[in-house]
Amino acid sequence: MRGKKHMIAAGDKVTVEAAKVILEAGGNAYDAAVSACFTAMVAEPALTSAGGGGYLMAYPSEGTPILFDFFVDMPSGKREEADLDFFGIDVDFGGTTQEFHIGKGSVAVPGSVAGLLHVHRRLGSVPLKTVLEPAFTAAKEGIILSDVQAYLLKILEPIFTHDDRGRALFAPEGSLLEGGSRLAMPEFAGFLDSLAHEGAELVHKGEVAKIIADWVSYGGLILKEDMENYQVLENSPLVTPFHGHTVLLNPPPALSGILIDFTLSLLEAAGCTKSPPILLRTLISAFDVTNLVRSEKLRIDALKENLRPLSKEPFFPSYLARFRNLAEAAGRGLEAPSVGSTTQISILDKKGNAASVTTTNGEGCGYILPEVGFMLNNMLGEEDINPGGFHRYPEGARLSSMLAPTVVLENGKPCLVSGTAGSNRIRSVIVQLLTNFLCNGLDIHEATVAPRVHLEGGVLHAEPGVSEDVLQELEGTYTIERWETLNVFFGGANSVTQDRGAGDPRRGGYALSF
Repeated sequence: MRGKKHMIAAGDKVTVEAAKVILEAGGNAYDAAVSACFTAMVAEPALTSAGGGGYLMAYPSEGTPILFDFFVDMPSGKREEADLDFFGIDVDFGGTTQEFHIGKGSVAVPGSVAGLLHVHRRLGSVPLKTVLEPAFTAAKEGIILSDVQAYLLKILEPIFTHDDRGRALFAPEGSLLEGGSRLAMPEFAGFLDSLAHEGAELVHKGEVAKIIADWVSYGGLILKEDMENYQVLENSPLVTPFHGHTVLLNPPPALSGILIDFTLSLLEAAGCTKSPPILLRTLISAFDVTNLVRSEKLRIDALKENLRPLSKEPFFPSYLARFRNLAEAAGRGLEAPSVGSTTQISILDKKGNAASVTTTNGEGCGYILPEVGFMLNNMLGEEDINPGGFHRYPEGARLSSMLAPTVVLENGKPCLVSGTAGSNRIRSVIVQLLTNFLCNGLDIHEATVAPRVHLEGGVLHAEPGVSEDVLQELEGTYTIERWETLNVFFGGANSVTQDRGAGDPRRGGYALSF
């Protein structure tokens, strides 16, 4: 199916413009997505990095859908706590302070570079040098940092200025870069130049693999063989029928897909989609029961087993009964909040190729890697993906993630390409976006800017505009946290449809069609 225009949505205008350049040069959605991802590593430095991981959902106009999994692996180094450079650091979100765990011991085996270059080899149509050129130019010449990206850096200032290299890059004159400042990353530009010539082997078998292994040798867990053994996985998407559409989700070992599938299946099985709109109170109850099934059925030991959709398990009817009984569906949830350094790029090209890619660096480990100029991840210090405690995954295991690149089909063709940042809010953001767009009659812009809620730990977070009547009704069941403005806490869903795109204003999102 060919569209009239190319559609792009991402977390920053510079990122979107990189994708546009590649599409204008004859590239397809996958060339453009890879180029945009590398450019985002400069334009959105607090949200993504070559030292992290992610997923790309591909729905080619010809061929079968593929979920490319290039999330991070558990390294195989010794885990004696006394030897680890692994420590907490307080981050002030304005009104609340949260501890993050960073250091060399928080770094999992990165997969972003291997994954993005793998996608390009499999589905791209223009040379790698062409694809990397916008990112190289941005890193070498610098970009003008947006106000939103500067704000995100400010939130994570203790992490991005933890070491001398970070301070030199992000606070070169003693204070953190502000919106409107120029950010250049010359060492990263050199890395991209080498990458264009040597490919992913540079990172996993070449000089960069050695740099990483040597750097973490005191205080970290990654060994050179961990880099060499890393593999990009190609999986079939998890398929969920919902309101006459087909929703393609991130399958296990990620947890996002099976939990979103569980929530959507509750709504579908209970008949909520038969007479929309779906009420806010109904969604909150569905989130509550989903939090409950996660805490009861997805313990750390269960993550070692082969997971399948929770909606297909024999216990599903019992949770459906809880959902139907709204009184029993109250007061659950055991998750810890996190801002989540994550970004989303959604592209639908004129030929009908769809790409949804979500990448993350956690909050970052606090150190800029020498010689290559980027920060490695802190995934081993992320509470939400280490539910049974830190450093408990088996060696070499792919960590379970909440990232949720999503493609929705109508009559077998993409009608929505989406995904979001937001750590443990990702699931609730995706469900609210889908129900607003597919069931409640909102267009993609309206569905994106609509006020959001999130339920965790018995606290219901609500953006301004959420029905006060509903919030007052629920005050006896949950602690209500009323936010004063749309906030980065509630994610960053960047989405495209066949005729329009929407960048999420919460994280400076930008959309373009041409």
